[in-house]
Amino acid sequence: MPADLQRHEPQDFADRQAHNRRLSAWIVLFFLLLFVAVGLSVDYLYLDAFTPAGPPFAVATVVSLALATGITLASYYQGSELILRSLGAEALDPQIPEHRELRNVVTEMALASGCPMPKVYVIFDPAPNAFATGRDEFHASVCVTTGLLKLLSREETQGVVAHEIAHVRNQDILLMTLVTILLGGIAILSDWAQRSFSGSRSRRGAGGKSAMLVIPALLLILFAPLISRLLAMAVSRQREYLADATGVEYTRNPVGLAKALEKIRDAAMPFSRASRGTAHLFFVNPLWRRVNEREGRLADLLSTHPPIARRILLLYQMGGIAGRAESKG
Repeated sequence: MPADLQRHEPQDFADRQAHNRRLSAWIVLFFLLLFVAVGLSVDYLYLDAFTPAGPPFAVATVVSLALATGITLASYYQGSELILRSLGAEALDPQIPEHRELRNVVTEMALASGCPMPKVYVIFDPAPNAFATGRDEFHASVCVTTGLLKLLSREETQGVVAHEIAHVRNQDILLMTLVTILLGGIAILSDWAQRSFSGSRSRRGAGGKSAMLVIPALLLILFAPLISRLLAMAVSRQREYLADATGVEYTRNPVGLAKALEKIRDAAMPFSRASRGTAHLFFVNPLWRRVNEREGRLADLLSTHPPIARRILLLYQMGGIAGRAESKG
């Protein structure tokens, strides 16, 4: 990374938290504006909204938002149990020393964060990874793989657990629920509009409307699903940076988390049970696509997680030893 960029990036974990919260807020605001723009475009083109002959309000916008909200809230309240079951998560066995130590680490980080003690699960899989799920801090679960427990030291495991509890405390699950509602609403609108476009009524409906409005509206509807998915991935990446910084606040040990990331990166083991639908939950991307380890604008657009090398660099910067990260990256 160029030296001038390093100088302009916030390095203290408190500055990093504020920086990532601002970015997340701007991305979500843009997401909301995109949804409204797509909804109004559909209403204007296909339902003659905002004309004397049209409906009195933006029907498509309201209906799509209601449908997406209903579907997402059903998943919000029932999804945690389904996710844990689908990934093969099991309750801790107190007879296993690693499980007892994991419970102690989670207890310590819950106390440090002020978070109620989450449920703790393990997945018997050699791929080192972890995730948190649950609709709020009172219904949260932290799950790690046995591969992570074998690979990492206690200090490094503490950093990973702090990161996952940070997701709970930062209300990332609630934020991603909002993002999912917007993503689903845009998908419903765009799909309905593209299907309707082949009908003779929709083609006639465009007649008489200003081309300066019709063409941009059609392009917006066409590209909205892609744009919204890119925005959802951008939100996910920013929440990973924020969870790193918040986890450091709990442990006061950025190096422990950086070392954990280094070991997981070097292990480079995909988690076979993960899917594209659950990949954003994990500490590192469990699918190990190449694009996730590249830096640059294109890689940033196509990944749910920041590059591990960049996360490591930022953590070493917080610890005041950025040179080590650059030499290892």
